[in-house]
Amino acid sequence: MLRPVSSRSASRLPDAVDEEVEAVPPPERSGAKRKSLVWELVETLLLALLIFVAVRSVVLNYRVDGSSMEPSLHDREMLIVNRREYFHIDLNALANLIPGVEVEGTREWYLFRPPQRGDVVVFHPPLGGSEPFIKRIIGLPGDEVVIRDGAVFINGKRLEEPYLQTPTLWGGLLEEPMVVEPGHVIVLGDNRNNSSDSRVFGQVSMDRIIGKAWIAYWPPGQMQVLPQPAYSFQ
Repeated sequence: MLRPVSSRSASRLPDAVDEEVEAVPPPERSGAKRKSLVWELVETLLLALLIFVAVRSVVLNYRVDGSSMEPSLHDREMLIVNRREYFHIDLNALANLIPGVEVEGTREWYLFRPPQRGDVVVFHPPLGGSEPFIKRIIGLPGDEVVIRDGAVFINGKRLEEPYLQTPTLWGGLLEEPMVVEPGHVIVLGDNRNNSSDSRVFGQVSMDRIIGKAWIAYWPPGQMQVLPQPAYSFQ
């Protein structure tokens, strides 16, 4: 039996609710959060590794071991070495990769600049050994270098070296004139009478040079950009 709804009863009925209800997303699971944090950590470590590799491909630090570069550089002094200063390509070697092309000799192209007289360089010693050497470039390709009368002569002219404190008393391999070959340099220590250098092992191939010493940064009181000496000939 149906009972009619009186107007009084109808007035007590709740009004219809016409509102949009937003869906509430379920709470994120702790496992997903953990994976996100791990991935962020991996990304950070990879980025740090890439930056480290990029920096090390351009510069490295080197500690002076010994007194062979006194008074310019001191034992245990820390340096920044530019590894890309002498970046070069042998154009003849590239040409020989072309079928049917044969080019003799070398023709080197330097991206920045070739080595210059007076540059202080770090290199792998020609006679072997695990520890790099640090010396100053004295002879460039094509130079005739000889040591006599306590001094270095290049192409028949005496080289005035402002950093030397004593004469060069021993000539070794350079007591006879030596012409520097293409792609090579002659190096000597500033502490001329306490240095194993080209007088002992001869010319140094550019392929053995690690880089050019750029900045001395430790100890702080000796911090400096290594100066380029001003040479004169007599």
